[in-house]
Parts: sequence; C-alpha cells; structure tokens
Amino acid sequence: MAKIAMLGAGFIGGFYTSSLHGLRSRDKVQVVCDHDGDRAKAFAAMHGIPEWTTDMSAAVNNPQVEVVVVGLPNNLHLEAVLLAAQAKKAVLCTKPLGRNPGEAKQMLDAVEKAGIFNGYLEDLVYTPKCLAGFDSVKKGTIGKVIWVRSRETHPGPHSDWFWDKEISGGGVLLDMGCHCIEIARGYIGKDIRPVEVICWADTLVKPIDAEDNAIGFVRYANGAMAQFEVSWTFRGGMDLRDEVMGTEGTIWINNFLRTGIEMFSAGGKKGYVAEKAETDRGWLFPVADEVHELGNNNMFTDMLNAWENGTECMETFYDGYVVNEIMEACYRSVTTKKWEPVNLEVWRGKEKAEPIAVFDEYDKDSLLIKEEVMPDGSTKRILKDKISGKITQHFLPPQ
Repeated sequence: MAKIAMLGAGFIGGFYTSSLHGLRSRDKVQVVCDHDGDRAKAFAAMHGIPEWTTDMSAAVNNPQVEVVVVGLPNNLHLEAVLLAAQAKKAVLCTKPLGRNPGEAKQMLDAVEKAGIFNGYLEDLVYTPKCLAGFDSVKKGTIGKVIWVRSRETHPGPHSDWFWDKEISGGGVLLDMGCHCIEIARGYIGKDIRPVEVICWADTLVKPIDAEDNAIGFVRYANGAMAQFEVSWTFRGGMDLRDEVMGTEGTIWINNFLRTGIEMFSAGGKKGYVAEKAETDRGWLFPVADEVHELGNNNMFTDMLNAWENGTECMETFYDGYVVNEIMEACYRSVTTKKWEPVNLEVWRGKEKAEPIAVFDEYDKDSLLIKEEVMPDGSTKRILKDKISGKITQHFLPPQ
C-alpha cells in the first residue's frame, strides 16, 4: 500500500488520483497540495483525501507520505523533485520531466544521489494498445522496426499556464512531442541511441509566444527513423495515432479519436464527453474508461509494483532526461533549419547499434529484393547480382 502526496489539484491531478484510488484499491492519496487553497480543499472533498495544504514542503514531508506524485506546472517540477530527494521519498513526475535538459539532468542527479525510487509519468506509452504493440515488436512479429510515426493533436491544453512560455518552457513540441518521442523510443529500442533531429515548428493560429504546431524527425544509430506530428490547433477532439513499420510487418494504432463507441446526440443534456472533445452534440466518440485508455492504470500499477518490489519501472527519470535532450535538439533545428545532433551528456544504452540493413541472400550470386505471387499463380522473384549490381526478374510456374 502506498500513501501518496499529490502535488497539483488540476486536470492531470484528477486523472492520477482516480487511477490511484481505482485500480490497485490499496493505494491512498493522503494529502493534496495546490497553490489555490479553495481548489485543494474541493479536490480533497471530491476524492476523499484526508488532508490538503498550499505548502508543498509540508505535503512532501508529511510523516504519513511515502510516495510523492508531481502533477504541477512545468516550472515547479524541479523544486518538487528536489524536495522529495531531500526527504528521501519516492517520486513520480509528470511529463515533460523538465522545461529543458538542464532541469531534467538536475532532477536525475538528485534522485540518483538520494537513492530514491523515481518514475517518469509518460502515460501514453502505457496505453493498452501501445503495450500490445511493444509486445509484438519484442516477439519479432514485424521484424526490425524501420520507421515510427506518432501523432498527437487537439485544440489545445486546459490550463492557462501551458500557454505561457516562461512557465511551460515551450509550446506544443514540449507539451506533446515528449509523448510521441518516447513512444517511438519504445518501438525502436530505448537502448538504441538517438543521433540527430530535424524539426519544423511555427505559431500559426494561437496568439502566443511559443509554437502551436510542430513536425520532427529523429534518426537513430541503427538507421531507424521516428517521426512526430503535434498540434494545438487540430479541430475535432484529440487524435492519438501511431504507425510502426518493420521489415516483416506493420502496426497501426488509433488510441483515442475512434474509441470503439460512436454516439449521435441532437443536443440533449450537455456535459463532458472525453478529453479535448469540442462539442456535446452531433456524432460523438465517448471513452468507456478514459483513465485506463490513456495509460494511467497500467502506468501506476507498473510504478508502484516496482516501488514495492525494489525494482526499476518501465519509465524512469533517465528516460525523461533523454526525451528532454531530443526536444532540445529539435528546438535548435527549428532555428538553424538543419539537422542537429542529440547531445546526450549521459548515455546508458548500446555504444554500437547493429544496422537494420541486413540483406537476404538468394544464392551465392544474388540478393533477393522481392518475392511475390502473381495473379496467374506464378511466383516472381526480383534479384540483384552481387558483383554487377544488375537487377533481374525471374518467374516460377504456378504450383
């Protein structure tokens, strides 16, 4: 059983608390902290939390608390994590870990020096569909992963602070690119080094200082490519999609916009439909269990089981640090309009990665490019001569 300090009584704090109180049943938020006392008090009453406070240090150092969950604006992550490290309390921090790699590295160093359990709350790598995809890749079902495309778009975040670059540290790239980048790392292999990036970002619609749209490419040491697409200006709800291409197969995942439930409303009772839904009439796509479908249940189960067992969870502060470094390279690329290196001060993966390109031999003289069955039942083989490089095609009669 974990007794938890929930730092933050906003939207994500509600999701986290619903998950913590729901799935394992034995975990309990002991105290909630928020800068707004009225909001903290109302949050505590709504979720049955015994204590509330506006003092973050008091919440972290509460003698009942064993685990600190950081669900605060980005500019407060570092302060919260340092408090947890000083108190020797396990700490789980929402994404992105820091506003920049410097902050992320400080947090990583602090928790590792203190020897405390740490978890990076990257919920979208824990969605049921994403976990199933990861499992398929590990089993070799689609061969070696060549390319991953991950997309998250919606009409923009809920709270005012997201739109303030000083508080958030950036725009949509920092807010949602972190999800897509870590999803791709999960498919390509988190032990494969990200080498370089190229990125476009711009402020197209919203009157803000940060970017509201971004597209980027991350090249990995084995030749694999990750592509991310993020937007705060997409209309029609929240679109979470992943495509994974391997040498032997493909995975397509639609996590949210098409939920498996479709409903038409002519405009009856108004209310909440799903996160980022823009309307409560017409064709709607409600979510049966939003907390679970967005990965929160699997995430907290993994992290708290690991905490109890003294093992490492799937997503740690180190992963958050790597993601921050990749995003920092993306921001540099936006300015230079060139490929920029990913400057990892700390790398704990493979020093050398086996290249994807391992060609199939057909015989001692030829490499196999492609084999397919034609409409007449014959088999066509396209071959490349190893010495001359000449490409030819050969037919085998129908069996």
